Amino acid sequence: MSEKKETIKDAKEELKRIDHLIYVTLKYTRTVDVFLSIIKRMINSYEFIVDALLEKAKEEGKIEEIPDIPLTKANKVLEFYDDKDIKEHIEKYLVFRKLRRSNYEKKNEFRRHVTMSAIIDGKVVEVTIDSVTKEYHSIKDLIEKVTKKYFKEDD
Repeated sequence: MSEKKETIKDAKEELKRIDHLIYVTLKYTRTVDVFLSIIKRMINSYEFIVDALLEKAKEEGKIEEIPDIPLTKANKVLEFYDDKDIKEHIEKYLVFRKLRRSNYEKKNEFRRHVTMSAIIDGKVVEVTIDSVTKEYHSIKDLIEKVTKKYFKEDD
């Protein structure tokens, strides 16, 4: 199996874990710690997508070597792929990375409206069950789109 296919497969495996965290774990354990775990998995999914796109760029001769630093990788993807969805998701990926390391506040833990709040780049970012579910579906759609658009000939 090619490295790109393996990386996309890894991204889909992370999605399964996110699905379980959202639809099973959050049902019984409504805490910010679960949100942090989901955010970590979302970051992993994005990193797998970024790696797959860079691997494709390398095969096409657009890049000689894939960088090691995640931020550099994300910027290289933005440089090589002029796609509105990819750009939006790379921005979300960078926000999630900052969110994971931020000082955050917890509200309504153990309740339906559990909320994680943090200030990222001067803006208040709130993570709720609904927002994290929306982001999960958004990442799922991105993986499907990227697979169809950039890796369909690899099947």
